[in-house]
Amino acid sequence: MLAYIIRRLLLIIPTLFGIMVLTFAIVQFAPGGPVERMIAEITGTGTGATDRIAGGASDALQAGSEPTGADTGSAASRYRGAQGLDPAFIEELEELFGFDRPPLERFFMMMGNYLTFDFGDSYFRGRPVVDLVIEKLPVSISLGLWTTVLTYLISIPLGIRKAIKDGSRFDVWSSGVVIVGYAVPNFLFAVLLIVLLAGGRFLDWFPLRGLTSDGFADLPFYMQAVDYFWHMALPVLAMAISGFATLTMLTKNSFLDEISKAYVMTARAKGLTEQRVLYGHVFRNAMLIVIAGFPSAFISILFTGSVLIEVVFSLDGLGLLGFEAAVDRDYPVVFATLYVFTLIGLLLKLLEDIVYTIIDPRIDFEAQRT
Repeated sequence: MLAYIIRRLLLIIPTLFGIMVLTFAIVQFAPGGPVERMIAEITGTGTGATDRIAGGASDALQAGSEPTGADTGSAASRYRGAQGLDPAFIEELEELFGFDRPPLERFFMMMGNYLTFDFGDSYFRGRPVVDLVIEKLPVSISLGLWTTVLTYLISIPLGIRKAIKDGSRFDVWSSGVVIVGYAVPNFLFAVLLIVLLAGGRFLDWFPLRGLTSDGFADLPFYMQAVDYFWHMALPVLAMAISGFATLTMLTKNSFLDEISKAYVMTARAKGLTEQRVLYGHVFRNAMLIVIAGFPSAFISILFTGSVLIEVVFSLDGLGLLGFEAAVDRDYPVVFATLYVFTLIGLLLKLLEDIVYTIIDPRIDFEAQRT
């Protein structure tokens, strides 16, 4: 198993490199960019997305050449809206954002820095990207972790019950609930929860934004825990409602498959109670794929479900950071969030394989390779 883990860790390097190459290449052909965003702000045609410029970036711009109305050169002609601006000023903008170098050189410089988790500085936030990632990551991990836990707590008992009552009225109406949960996006559930429980039109039981209340640091420990889960309740519930459907059906089908096997009939023939048969024999085999898939479920929820929930509930997490960076063309933040998400995903996929071998020692990845 150790050799398998080492191989998987080594495989992370080319996989991560390939994903970054593909993303970097796509970005080069994407319309817009930080230089064009800045030009739009300077010429008064921007949307305000870069109003957060601060620190060194702002100082560098103020020290640069002002628009002069001179004839535009090749530097200005590469960008929309740059007509009438001094080409020297455009070149200063390119140097400020690092676009004075060829794309290939910029990519390898970026990847070399990423090996030491040096993500550079945000174009428009005036802060090191690594500080932003460290600040936002706990929010996204909290959402993903608690949503995954709640999803499992709902899905496993419900899936087992549906398997036991297969074809019954309970199975039919609960399948309807599962279908609705699968079909309706989680952000619509989030809006509904806000309307019903967060002061929208009915009850005002839960806070609408943030992970903690004002004065959180002054609360005793047990009240901090209560306050934290009070803020997390609606976002986690919104994500879990739309995330439990697949896992519920997976649990049900896994149980049905095991119940039909010969060893179950043999156990029943020996006079064992139904509870003993289900939870003493069937559960471990049926739950193998469900429990071992916990890392994958966490990846799915973390990557695909959290962005809109963070927007709706004003949770300042990594998903929201990456989304805003993509809109602002803040490339250092875009690539850093992608790098972190991808690295976490690859490591959790390895963890999933390890969990498989812990739950069922019969699984041997080394033997499968040979």
